[in-house]
Amino acid sequence: MERGLLWLPLLGVFVWLAGAGWHEYQKLEAYKRWATEFERTKYDIYAALGQVDDRLVWGQPTRQGPTQLQAVALSAINGVRLWQAASAAASTEVPKGCKVALVLDLAGGDCRWIPFTDDELAIAWQKQLQTLRESLQSTPQP
Repeated sequence: MERGLLWLPLLGVFVWLAGAGWHEYQKLEAYKRWATEFERTKYDIYAALGQVDDRLVWGQPTRQGPTQLQAVALSAINGVRLWQAASAAASTEVPKGCKVALVLDLAGGDCRWIPFTDDELAIAWQKQLQTLRESLQSTPQP
């Protein structure tokens, strides 16, 4: 009887882990459905990000799909900066615990923050967005 009572908390931990895994699986499946309309996408615990043509869309991943969606046209971006927690003060727009983010500088001094968990992925997105932005600016307008 005593041994059974000792194993009960361990059983509770396993049940909790299974529930957490199912919850994360549901978020990933909702992201996959949302990401079908984009050319390039990114998913992590902080943000789901998608880029198609001149449009960049991101939001917070949930089981129903990304929420709190924000969108910006690449032509409206003046610059793309990499923010790292080790080198700068925290912003209220970056989720707690976020170590790296892309900062999109928009016209009029406004900026948008896209949080990342992986700094190498953030650097790759920064380079890609800068390349796309420059190619849009060099394309002659009719």
